[in-house]
Amino acid sequence: MRAVVRQAVRDVRTAPPPPPAGPPADPALTELRRGVDDLAATTHQLGELMLEVAPAYLSDTDAADILSLLCEQIGEELEHGLAARRYALSGDRRALHGTVL
Repeated sequence: MRAVVRQAVRDVRTAPPPPPAGPPADPALTELRRGVDDLAATTHQLGELMLEVAPAYLSDTDAADILSLLCEQIGEELEHGLAARRYALSGDRRALHGTVL
């Protein structure tokens, strides 16, 4: 139990800082952030689809067996599908790090 609590505290402490309160002065940066937000929203929808096929109670390993065919049919890499599924479960964009974002 202690290890779980320690890990949770570590995760909270290492969470990425929130975006600045005001809009950035650079319009290109504003557009880039909008693009990332759109990509995250679309990925969340994909993750919800993945959860319909492979419910949350399944491990990533078990879900991979089920989702491999779906990902192949829609032209998505399995790792991206699994990351989208984790993102839909958690709502944490860090689940997409190294795969989608």
